[in-house]
Amino acid sequence: EPQPKRMEEVYRALKSGLDEYLEVHQTELDKLTTQLKDMKRNSRLGVLYDLDKQIKAVERYMRRLEFHISKVDELYEAYCIQRRLCDGASKMKQAFAMSPASKAARESLAEINRSYKEYTENMCTIESELENLLGEFCIKMKGLAGFARLCPGDQYEIFMRYGRQRWKLKGKIEVNGKQSWDGEEMVFLPLIVGLISIKVHMLTPLLASKAGVMKLPSHALSANPQKQIIKL
Repeated sequence: EPQPKRMEEVYRALKSGLDEYLEVHQTELDKLTTQLKDMKRNSRLGVLYDLDKQIKAVERYMRRLEFHISKVDELYEAYCIQRRLCDGASKMKQAFAMSPASKAARESLAEINRSYKEYTENMCTIESELENLLGEFCIKMKGLAGFARLCPGDQYEIFMRYGRQRWKLKGKIEVNGKQSWDGEEMVFLPLIVGLISIKVHMLTPLLASKAGVMKLPSHALSANPQKQIIKL
């Protein structure tokens, strides 16, 4: 089934993140352009050439970013059209269901059902297409904090699940209080629907005791890394 409410949330978060990212690059472009103007008065040609190359690289990336934003907008506009058609078909289904039964009514209802199915399938297809434009996000493990029972020699296992994507890592508290982990970074593909599930187990010689479980929604896209403290 399509998820129009979640689709709207993801679209707005994505637009906000892309606009912020574009603004960051515009600021960088303005800074480089100002530097180029200042250096033209007194600088070597080699330095000017390198700076000009940087400016052109930023401009190319900004054009790609603007094209990406236009594709996102185009997809969402198409989604809104299918959603309105789907809502209209749903209301017509309800109206025909309450009307007197007749051959003409049954034929009309069958046609409406076919249209409704087509619209919902189109919405699901567009949701999948938007997922392909979400890029990826990287999770870096900074460590466990705040546990009163964090003692040298303790071992922990963290398991993250996001849709069908999985990440399991094990860590140990060293004598000096530092933490060592067998994996510190994982790349996930964003989903339209889905929660990030995080489970933490403390490993003992006999069994694994659950230290905490947390489910959280995926966060909005940002131009800069976000530090998240997950309370378990």
